[in-house]
Amino acid sequence: MESANQVWNSVETAQRKIIHIDMDAFYASVEQRDNPDLRGKPLAVGGSAERAVVAAASYEARKFGVRSAMASVTAKRQCPDLIFVRPRFEVYKAISRQIREIFAEHTPIIEPLSLDEAYLDVTENLHGIPLARDVALRIREKIKAETGLNASAGISYNKFLAKLASDHRKPNGQYVISPETGPSFVEMLPVGKFHGIGPATAAKFNAFGIWTGLDIRNQSLVFLQENFGKPGSYYYWSSRGIDERPVRANRIRKSVGAENTFFTDLTDFNAMVAVLQPLIDKVWRHCESSGIRGRTVTLKVKFADFEIITRSRSVSWAVANRDDLAHLAISLLDDNMPLPKAVRLLGLSLSSLQGENDSEPQLDFGI
Repeated sequence: MESANQVWNSVETAQRKIIHIDMDAFYASVEQRDNPDLRGKPLAVGGSAERAVVAAASYEARKFGVRSAMASVTAKRQCPDLIFVRPRFEVYKAISRQIREIFAEHTPIIEPLSLDEAYLDVTENLHGIPLARDVALRIREKIKAETGLNASAGISYNKFLAKLASDHRKPNGQYVISPETGPSFVEMLPVGKFHGIGPATAAKFNAFGIWTGLDIRNQSLVFLQENFGKPGSYYYWSSRGIDERPVRANRIRKSVGAENTFFTDLTDFNAMVAVLQPLIDKVWRHCESSGIRGRTVTLKVKFADFEIITRSRSVSWAVANRDDLAHLAISLLDDNMPLPKAVRLLGLSLSSLQGENDSEPQLDFGI
């Protein structure tokens, strides 16, 4: 087994100082900040209609198991006293811009992931502060002073570990994963906590007797690639605490998408339409929260034998609402029925993106 020093000294990323800032229950916290009557109560931001989903849940609601992306009817069942508040995305966007201005006081290398989280590379920060943990503390203190909201921070030498660290002391905390502590932290990590590993992939790992980061690290690169495809190399390196991705300032997103692998292969059209619904919700929720829109809808189908096909349709102007997105997605599926084989994964993405301030559609970037 490789020693910690052998691993960390072999990669340049050991020298980076990266912070992952994540606002605590952002949408819900804004609503509780602006309406004192909501403070201390279980709150969900989102609609309460039958097909609505929870966009964000307060920590009081999370105690009942209410989570973002959960169906609103399920959330209400788990927490009968749950209060629903309609989202105010323009307010959230304005606060997000305010927070990013605070980030920019410390570094120009900022990679926003959404309205409420971002990576910052503070290796050479604008104030010359030697410790990244002190930069994170200053940022969190100023966010609190200027917005009244709490932020959590993860500090590490790469993006993979910084994001893990920000979850470790939530809410309103921060945590450092150093090159010395990185190996043991990853060793104990359940496979389901690795970025990109959902329930179906976690179950597949478990079927091989692989439960933790250490179990992944004990597998060969060939084994992981043969059994998990292209992501196998990511699992191999991240299980060693290695992530060479830089923080990418002004990153241009070419598409936004979601996909789901099923425990049981599907053949029925109505069953596939049903599992498309949460994917449509997830894609549209990102569009709403980020202010972006797109003109090209792409359906991805992976069959039981791992063959993949994609089908796309472009429209003249940006998709305006969830119902239009759903109509395009379901039409793509319907046009290709009956499918020749059972389906193990469906994915949906929106591309040819344009920002909220763009007056003309952008060129089609494709997928």
